[in-house]
Amino acid sequence: MRDAQSFDDFYRSTARRMMRYGYAVAGDHCEAQDLVQEAYTRAWRQWGRLSAHPAPEAWLRLVVARLATDRWRRLHRRRVALSRNGPPAVAPPPSEDLVLLVGALRRLPAVHRQALALHYLFDMSVEEIARETDVPVGTVKSWLSRGRSRLAALLPDLCPMELEANDVR
Repeated sequence: MRDAQSFDDFYRSTARRMMRYGYAVAGDHCEAQDLVQEAYTRAWRQWGRLSAHPAPEAWLRLVVARLATDRWRRLHRRRVALSRNGPPAVAPPPSEDLVLLVGALRRLPAVHRQALALHYLFDMSVEEIARETDVPVGTVKSWLSRGRSRLAALLPDLCPMELEANDVR
């Protein structure tokens, strides 16, 4: 059984040292934060056994060091792959239409955006969306209808045929 109070005490007494150690091992403050956070997460999951360990702070340092080593290995593999294959192709900038569409979508209520995304990006039927969002079919139809109407109003020059047709499957 985990004792939250003893873990909190352990965390408070070791966190500053662990951050300094993580920074020394990783050489980057942000990376050190990630390493130390992951190490404490693992410590919490095993706190029932780890609290009885003769040196829990040493265990934590070992985890930080191993996580850092894993990070360096991943980075090395990426560098090797990059040297073999060259840099990835440059992604083209988004089209003006896409920028306008994303801006308009941000102005919709979240449930309308979700329904439109599930319907048009995942090609889900109204019934499938209703099951996934746990709402009645009529609610999904309303979300889609209102979302399309609002998009059509926000994007009068870009309104695709699907939005104008107001189809509901």
